Amino acid sequence: MNATTDANYESERAGRLLRTERDLLIPLLRAASDDAYAVRTCCPGWTVRHVLAHCSSALMRVVEGRFEEGVYSPESNERDIAERADWSNSRVVDELERGMTEAGPAIAAAKGHLDGVALGEWVHAGDVREAWGKPGAYGGAGLVDALALVEQFSRGAHAASAPHLHADVDGVDEPLTLGAADGRRPPARYLGDAPTLIRLIAGRPLTGTRYELAGATEKELILFG
Repeated sequence: MNATTDANYESERAGRLLRTERDLLIPLLRAASDDAYAVRTCCPGWTVRHVLAHCSSALMRVVEGRFEEGVYSPESNERDIAERADWSNSRVVDELERGMTEAGPAIAAAKGHLDGVALGEWVHAGDVREAWGKPGAYGGAGLVDALALVEQFSRGAHAASAPHLHADVDGVDEPLTLGAADGRRPPARYLGDAPTLIRLIAGRPLTGTRYELAGATEKELILFG
């Protein structure tokens, strides 16, 4: 993610989101059986164990400043997961907890470049809850910070082709504005709840959701997957 010049930018937001999610997710993971880690998630080819290994390695790259060429590519992600194949589930969770605790200062120092890592970690926590049938997927205590990060992320150079979207989100006082107006088309409109909006921008399954979308397709709204 590009460094931001948004006057409302909070450098501590991403780290706060990680710590909030840590306090909710880690106890859930430690209470789970080993069999639960083999459950498939919505991420193609990945079990819960794969998702967590990816998350822990991604955060430790931030903590340790390891950003070699091709980092966070599909190939890099698969290598990181493979490097942890012989680890116990508890060791993966230990690394994840450390990353969620220690990555905040490094993300803040990057002035927006790494905020997308924190947002991705939060979405993956939702993937785990979804796979296990637990409540709170793509919502919960970190939602306010996550939505603010979505707004920032949607204006990065990587999302230049994303449509301008006005989102009237249930329970949120002010409409969210995703993407940047370019004058080529009127803003798209979204009406619905926040977890469903997260599903849309993250390309997650929409089965069982209810929302209204006008002026854009579901596919156009995907910012990352």
